[in-house]
Amino acid sequence: MIRRRGRNGEVAAATEGARRIPDGVAEKVRLVVLDVDGVLTDAGVYLGETAGGEAVELKRFDIQDGLGIHLMRAAGLKVGFLSGRPSTATSRRAAELEVDFCLQVAGARKVPALEELLDELELGWNEVAMLGDDLPDIPVLRRVGLPAAVGNAVGEVRRSALFTTRRDGGSGAVREFARILLEARGEWDELVEAYCEARSR
Repeated sequence: MIRRRGRNGEVAAATEGARRIPDGVAEKVRLVVLDVDGVLTDAGVYLGETAGGEAVELKRFDIQDGLGIHLMRAAGLKVGFLSGRPSTATSRRAAELEVDFCLQVAGARKVPALEELLDELELGWNEVAMLGDDLPDIPVLRRVGLPAAVGNAVGEVRRSALFTTRRDGGSGAVREFARILLEARGEWDELVEAYCEARSR
């Protein structure tokens, strides 16, 4: 067991994240689903308005996570966002990374939204990996083949997860997950070499 300081400052016990994802589980993954607030971000939202009264919302995304997403897609995996809170900041980040889908579902009804996508892609729940952090992610985590949690996820999410990152949401957790997943599939080193070679010319 390790001790981790939570978002509200309280210190709670947490199980230490697994060091690897089972190869057999990793090899079945065809689709990677990422929660946004608390996974791709630190769960903070900056709200304000312009001088003209137009609402402004800002979120902080980790740049290294973006490269992790790029490498997963280079491996042939479909990768996208599934958020229970519509946001223009999320849409902008999804467009910048050219992810395969960006589902923003008001009311956090994530299962029906993802179910529709799986039908469209002709994929089963056992071919899906999801990285989550909070209670709205649990219904999806209970269905997917590879349920994963960020390091500072709430206890209920960590207990639903097969794999937990060392890093917290918004601080490289997606990059860590991408690396561990691709290593388990035996693809990480080749993908890194191909990425570096393409940028050496």
